[in-house]
Amino acid sequence: MAGTVGSGNAPVSDTQASTSADRSYEGSTFQYSMVLEHLIGEKRPIKDLNPTVMGGLPNPMKTDDQKMIEQGMESCAFKAVLACVGGFVLGGAFGVFTAGIDTNVGFDPKDPMRTPTAREVLKDMGQRGMSYAKNFAVIGAMFSCTECIIESHRGKSDWKNAVYSGCVTGGAIGFRGELST
Repeated sequence: MAGTVGSGNAPVSDTQASTSADRSYEGSTFQYSMVLEHLIGEKRPIKDLNPTVMGGLPNPMKTDDQKMIEQGMESCAFKAVLACVGGFVLGGAFGVFTAGIDTNVGFDPKDPMRTPTAREVLKDMGQRGMSYAKNFAVIGAMFSCTECIIESHRGKSDWKNAVYSGCVTGGAIGFRGELST
């Protein structure tokens, strides 16, 4: 067989070249195996996932009272009341704001040249605020109740519940609007 030429122009046999290649291959395989064993094998150090070790604050155990309050706040009834009250407050503020920028507040169609008094303007602002507040409260309660029902039915708590609830609530509002026309 023909030999390979080494760096000193002396012929090197095929067996010597293959053994040196096998040794370098075995060495790299051995090093790779050691790294793998260290990273994912038996020699891998066990990490303590305690929040205090990772820089966070420790979570103390919850008392029975805290667990009871948490269950109450996660109940459908509490969520519905919270959405209703929040919708009422937000709707009232939105109604007063829109009435404040509306140029027709206090406008009397019988006498268009008359300037409305402050009492009439405030009365219209209050009526619009109350109307918006009631509507937002109903929408908030509808959304919250349907989301809770869908979450209970699906058995999952994810973003899809809110999407489905929004579709149901929007459909109910659209259906109610269709019946009134």
